[in-house]
Amino acid sequence: MPQPAAAARAAFSAFARTAQRQCTRSLSTTARSIPTKRPTTMGTARFQSQPYQPTGQRRFFKTVDEAKSRYRSGPFSWKAGLLFVITAAGLVWYFENEKVRMQRKRIAESTKGVGRPKVGGPFELIDQDGNKFTDADLKGRYSLVYFGFTHCPDICPEELDKMARMFDLVEEKRPGVLTPVFVTCDPARDGPKELKEYLNEFHPKFIGLTGTYEQIKAMCKAYRVYFSTPTHVKPGQDYLVDHSIYFYLMDPEGDFVEALGRQHSPDQAAKIILDHVKDWKGPLKRS
Repeated sequence: MPQPAAAARAAFSAFARTAQRQCTRSLSTTARSIPTKRPTTMGTARFQSQPYQPTGQRRFFKTVDEAKSRYRSGPFSWKAGLLFVITAAGLVWYFENEKVRMQRKRIAESTKGVGRPKVGGPFELIDQDGNKFTDADLKGRYSLVYFGFTHCPDICPEELDKMARMFDLVEEKRPGVLTPVFVTCDPARDGPKELKEYLNEFHPKFIGLTGTYEQIKAMCKAYRVYFSTPTHVKPGQDYLVDHSIYFYLMDPEGDFVEALGRQHSPDQAAKIILDHVKDWKGPLKRS
């Protein structure tokens, strides 16, 4: 029995050595088949040269000076400042014009009475051609009414020259919207013929009105015009008539708008008339 046991041990030892050599060979072959990767300087440089790119949109300035200039100017620019100045100037202009317009409106409204105008009213006279002329003939347009007399030595001629200039200035801008009217305060000497000859010296479009003394007196009272003729005048004797010196601006409905006095130049008076015409919202006739 000792011999068979020894033979068995010897066979087992040989088998173990053979298996160990085969396992070692297999491990060596596997190690040689797996390549070893080492970082190179080129790979490292490629990784370091690529900058970080965020997903959001950002603005990059080309230079440092551009970035400094952007932060130095702040949220406002010269364009924003210019726009602010233009807007402010426009608002100032608008409110100033609106203020003047509202003032003209208050003047026009304050002169209107309740039921009956404070200045103005119905009348019936005759013109320089002998035709009947009433307050209805002045409706639809603005009218400029002046009271005087043909024998006036200085004031009436000056005022009628001024009236002619005012009328021409208005006609240049708004033709046909104004009717110039001269009403005599001296009907005893100013008939249609005298009025026609007298007014032709100032302007061909002036309308002259006359009538009886009572008719003239009633119209002067309605327009709040003061006039006075001397009493006990002998036939053929010359005399003067004292009267108010105003131009009465009436609107297309026959209501009093504003009185223009000697303190107004023709240019100033024409501008006032044109401003009131511009403010008028109703229809206007054209002559």
